[in-house]
Amino acid sequence: MRSLLIFLHVLVCFVLILVVLLQAGRGASMGAVFGGASQTIFGASGAGTFLGKMTTVVAVIFMLTTLGLSYFSSEKAASVVKGYVPPAAAERTVPKQAPAPAPAAAPVTPAAPVAPAAPAGTGK
Repeated sequence: MRSLLIFLHVLVCFVLILVVLLQAGRGASMGAVFGGASQTIFGASGAGTFLGKMTTVVAVIFMLTTLGLSYFSSEKAASVVKGYVPPAAAERTVPKQAPAPAPAAAPVTPAAPVAPAAPAGTGK
């Protein structure tokens, strides 16, 4: 289901880009005044209304697929990390303990002198 939604989302992205690029700009009608080609491909009313409605429909589909992908993404993240407790929640669940008291200082006794070791290789 998630792969199908990703495929549909990418397809809708390309269609949305194409529809927006096909729309005439604000100054496009000025070209018709000076002998530009007529726009009879989309009907007598021109491409304005058809492409405007098509943009709205494709934009709504784009937003719905985006919401669907975000829903599946959040669902996937919750199931991957099982047993994970966020740090803020962990602090609330674990009771705070007082620090352990420091051990009493033991009396310091001087160390006994260490006898020098015999040189290596002379032992019998």
